Amino acid sequence: MRLIPLILAACFAVTQAHALDSSAGKLTVTKMVDRLNDPWAIGFLPDDSLLITEKGGRLLHVINGQGRAITGLPDIATRGQGGLLDVLVPRDFAQSRQLYFTYSKPQPGGAGTAIAHARLAPGADRLTDWTVIFELEPGSSGGRHFGSRLVEGRDGMLYATIGDRGDDDSAQDLSRQNGSVIRIARDGAIPSDNPLTQTSGALPEIWSYGHRNPQGAALDAKGNLWVVEHGARGGDEVNSIARGANFGWPVISYGRHYSGLKIGEGTQKSGMEQPAHYWDPSIAPSGMMIYQGDMFPEWRGDIFVGSLKFDMISRLDGTPLTEVERLKSTETRRVRDIREAPDGSIWFLSVGQGAAYRLSPG
Repeated sequence: MRLIPLILAACFAVTQAHALDSSAGKLTVTKMVDRLNDPWAIGFLPDDSLLITEKGGRLLHVINGQGRAITGLPDIATRGQGGLLDVLVPRDFAQSRQLYFTYSKPQPGGAGTAIAHARLAPGADRLTDWTVIFELEPGSSGGRHFGSRLVEGRDGMLYATIGDRGDDDSAQDLSRQNGSVIRIARDGAIPSDNPLTQTSGALPEIWSYGHRNPQGAALDAKGNLWVVEHGARGGDEVNSIARGANFGWPVISYGRHYSGLKIGEGTQKSGMEQPAHYWDPSIAPSGMMIYQGDMFPEWRGDIFVGSLKFDMISRLDGTPLTEVERLKSTETRRVRDIREAPDGSIWFLSVGQGAAYRLSPG
């Protein structure tokens, strides 16, 4: 655990562009930000600038081709898969200046997934009023499976994914938040209409459970929440989230343990949800977008998921949901996040290239 010093960012917008063939025709892949160190999430501000988080604890503001580190972050546990993770720019940011973050918070015994809000000061050089509104307790020493994608629902509530922290069975324990999607108000309060508020022994912030390590989440055009999560050896899942639903981990799975042994009781069990789609072998999914823009009308409603393992972006469509295309180029090395920009272009973060890229029609 350490406080990461925040200094001027050595990142620059660039205009290197390459072509990529796709079902929507030739795409232009433009490198927009370079020299990133383990980027994790991207968020767009109303003034056409953007925010990028780096897992090592740095938050960057990029405007007019220049990147600058923002001060005012807390101590962050940067061990293993933990660090500064997601950033959410809420719909009312222009009025409130408020941002939301997920990160691994140092705790007795290790670290836990936390959600905080803070205000971006005028000039976008520092955060003020950092306030933690949720944290997974107790902390654990393992540096795995923090989950940490954050979505603002149509209802104004926050939905956050939390991994099982490497403790498989905890995902079925309603007295713990491990392996769940939680739903809280923007001040951290528990909504009275959450599904488990009247269930004895259950934590009332839990919206769904039985998840392993969801690192992607997005709303579709109707406001329904979807998540994508890492399986073990195979069994990565796309799930359509329903209130109070149990998604089965580790009782059912389409994967196997890394040792090759069977997981749980098989692939189906009464009372447990089936995935909308699964991958075997695993693609190591991270980041998720459901496209709703005008720049690629033929892709409207399609799900896009980044792959950390196969260095590509998976496009899914249809009923049943099926992977219909893989967008792959030298730029798509270890895709961590993928987002739709306000102009309808598609942006993604490449850990392997240490860069942010923009996809537009060729």
